[in-house]
Amino acid sequence: MSVLSELRMQPHVGGYTFWDASAGMRLALSGLVIFVLLCGANLATPLYPALQEQLSLGPMGTTVAFASYVLALLFCLVSIGHWSDHIGRRAALILAVLLGLAGSLVFASAQGLVGLCVGRALQGASVAMATGASAAALRELLPSKPQWASRFTLLASAGGVALGPLLGGLLALLPGGNATPFRVIGAVLLLLLVPLTLLRARPAIALAAPGERGRALAPRAGIIPATAGGEFWMAGLTGFLSFAIFGFVLSLAPGHLSAVFALHSLPLIGLLAGLALLSSSLVQLGNLHGRHVQSSATLALAVALLGLLIGLHYSFLSLVVLSMLLLGAGQGVAFQAAFGAAVDAVPVAEHARTVSAVYVITYLGSTLPVIGLGWAAGVFGLGVSIQVFLLGAILMALALAAVAWRSERLRIPRAGRTVES
Repeated sequence: MSVLSELRMQPHVGGYTFWDASAGMRLALSGLVIFVLLCGANLATPLYPALQEQLSLGPMGTTVAFASYVLALLFCLVSIGHWSDHIGRRAALILAVLLGLAGSLVFASAQGLVGLCVGRALQGASVAMATGASAAALRELLPSKPQWASRFTLLASAGGVALGPLLGGLLALLPGGNATPFRVIGAVLLLLLVPLTLLRARPAIALAAPGERGRALAPRAGIIPATAGGEFWMAGLTGFLSFAIFGFVLSLAPGHLSAVFALHSLPLIGLLAGLALLSSSLVQLGNLHGRHVQSSATLALAVALLGLLIGLHYSFLSLVVLSMLLLGAGQGVAFQAAFGAAVDAVPVAEHARTVSAVYVITYLGSTLPVIGLGWAAGVFGLGVSIQVFLLGAILMALALAAVAWRSERLRIPRAGRTVES
């Protein structure tokens, strides 16, 4: 079955036998696509200071370019995230790779803010398309091991996000400068198209009838479930705070770290920016349990933010490094616990809507606060704006920790039963 046939949502034809790959190879390809796309989407992190100077962007321009990715990701998660159910996982992954390839090439050749925003938006669309298709493909390939499928998805996505900044800094040292990382990732994506195109596709799980194809691909709003309660809002707000912090770490933090500590090594700047993401991804590979794990992790997040604030103010590099590691670990455990509680609190039929709604709120954290920080940096100065931003994040983390602790206390079993909040 050809890719064009899949895109037309035509019935599966069994005569297409170019490469009937094993389940293991399909697992590797599905994970590799989302890994490479997310790695490519975060290559720019250590390059933002140089891009600010070369293109006269300023802090506001940097945050707008960064937010373009998140806004496109949000829009496409809602509008096209379900397409792989109807056109097939293979076709959706090919579309994602093509969008990522276009985004990398546009970003590499950008001569101003508009070009950067278009490139970042295409990257966001590619990640949105691949997220659902890759996760669903992994789940279908491991039907009896859903936890392993989730962990494999996490490892591929979090690993790509964490490796991107470091790889961007290293590749920028090669001839071609800032454009080289995006050309290299573009070449990798081009190579990925070969096995994906040759792969024998599996039938789509929800092939629409000829008269219903347009309706099947129509956007679906991520409506908040009617049964959503405190657990849902706890997960959404924890995610919002987490991604606001990560948005700062991936956009304005590299330039500020470079200025505060007189760093000129792009790989080192990328490594520092990626420490929190790496720490977060590693702790989420485990499965921590405990009555007060959510409140403790959120409190650790607040402590890490305070350490980061002090380390930046007094130029303590070792404290910044430790704070970044603790920040990622606290965020990873807190979000994992809150997210799991939100999904467990709703009926099975509401799981998909709950997940979508939580991530819509979560990704908003990478847009509104980060754009606000960029605006404030242009008006009041970057140093002062970052201090106010971190203080606000600390207060929000402490408030969430208090709410989580109260909720955990009310769930302590008493006399053989559980008291619900």
